[in-house]
Order: sequence, then structure tokens, then C-alpha cells
Amino acid sequence: MTIEKLAVVGAGSMGHQIAMLGALAGYETKLQDISQESLEKAEAKLAGIMDKWVKKEKISQATREEAFSRLHFTTELEEAVSDTDLVIEAVVEKLDVKRDVFAKLDECAPSHTIFATNSSTIVSSLIADATSRPEKVCNMHFFFPPLVMDCVEVVKGEHTSEETAAVAMKVCEEMNRTAVLLQKEISGFIANRILFAIQKEAMSLYEGGYADYEDIDKIVRKALNHPIGPFELMDLSGIDVGYYVMQQQYEETGDPKDRPSKTLEEKMKAGELGRKTGKGFYTYDSPVKS
Repeated sequence: MTIEKLAVVGAGSMGHQIAMLGALAGYETKLQDISQESLEKAEAKLAGIMDKWVKKEKISQATREEAFSRLHFTTELEEAVSDTDLVIEAVVEKLDVKRDVFAKLDECAPSHTIFATNSSTIVSSLIADATSRPEKVCNMHFFFPPLVMDCVEVVKGEHTSEETAAVAMKVCEEMNRTAVLLQKEISGFIANRILFAIQKEAMSLYEGGYADYEDIDKIVRKALNHPIGPFELMDLSGIDVGYYVMQQQYEETGDPKDRPSKTLEEKMKAGELGRKTGKGFYTYDSPVKS
């Protein structure tokens, strides 16, 4: 199967950058979101990023213009997917929302279209049965920010065909991203399971009063040579994102250890979601809207 047209559903911090990767790779790409404001912000952000790339000579002006000529923005789901070959879903990390989106995609997209979810933790077998084509459903987990991070976890469930997995891997290659194929499903996949283990331990140490979050971050940076500490990373990726991921894992496993911590629940209630709101564990000069 050859992919020529790509659609991305959700224009947030992940979706708009995945769409640009598609356009840069030569695919006719449509970015869909229910909010016109979100689409306008996405287009402005991408223009700014691409302008910087041109100045740094990462791409030429011609490449920038060609990519934007292939990238289209719409609030209409049917318009976005009615003639596409691959859809990558990048909406909020809530299972019921994703299942609803996939059911609608199944109604609007051609029968040959492959559906991928960019979920950072939800396995596609929990979503695939919302469609009539489970063999064409898989995970394509890009990392934040997609235009910078050179890794994609492609996850093949028991329902996923070999062709679907192969196509997803090929698309990542065309996007100039290193793809790794997981042959079996596991909630959270590989990178995030390792990351969450670090974050859970860091949170336990903080809530246990062993050290302040700033000092824990400092130890992780200085002693383990991580570029940023676990609390800084939670602020960067969004405390709400981490909260929903943990809540989903808790619902799947029932293990109290997977439940979001008291601190995260307090941050959620206070609307302190990290850099995007101007305050998380740390305070920032101004919020960065996704």
C-alpha cells in the first residue's frame, strides 16, 4: 500500500507538528481540529518554526513554501479524511474520546485507510473495535516535540496486520524519523514505562519529604546526566497529560501504585498544568498555549 495523503486529527502540541512532518515528507496533509482558533494558532506556530529553520539553513525557503502548499487546515472531519490513506489521531489522552473519534473516522474514511493513534500510553486494541477495520489500526507514538524528537514507537497489536505495521514504519522513515516496532502491546509502551518509573519514584521521594522537587531535579541532572529533571519534564510535557496517562493505567490495572499522586491531583484542581499555564511545579514568565 502506498501512502500519498495524510490526515492528522487534533491540532494541539503534538498534532500540528506531526502534520508538518507529513508535509515536509511530501504527503498531501490535512490537519483537522474542531476549533478554528486552535488551527490558526497551529498555523502561526508552524510558520514561526519553519522561519527559524530557514534562518538556520535547516531547510530552504523553497522547501518551506512547498511544505505549506501541501498542508491544509480544516474544522470538518469528513473533509479531512474522505480521501486520505492514513489518519494519525492526536486528541486528548482519554479513551472514551479516542474511541468516539475512531468510530467517526470509520464512517468518513475510505475502506483502505489506515488509522493510527498517537496515544502515549493507550494500546490500540482498546480502540480498534470501535471501527470495522481493526486490522488497519495501530499505534504511532511520536515524542514531544515531534519536529525535534527523532523517535516513533510503532506498536503492533494482535489485531494489527503486518501490512499496517509495515506502512506505519515506512511513513516514519519518509518523515525522517527513527521508528521502532513493538511486536506486542503493553500500556505505556517502552520509553514512557521507563520514564513513568522515574517520575513515580521522584514523586514518592518528594511526597515523603526526603528532598524538595528542585533538589530532586538537580540530583537527576547532575548525578544521572539527564538534560532536565523529572519535575521539570512534567511541567514541559503538561501535568494534565501525565495525570490522564496515570489515570488510564489505573483504570486498566486497578493497581493503587498506578493511580495519580495526591500532588498531581492538587495541581490538576488548581489548574497548574506546567509551562502551558505559566505554573506547574515551577513558575514561568508567561503561559505557553498549546
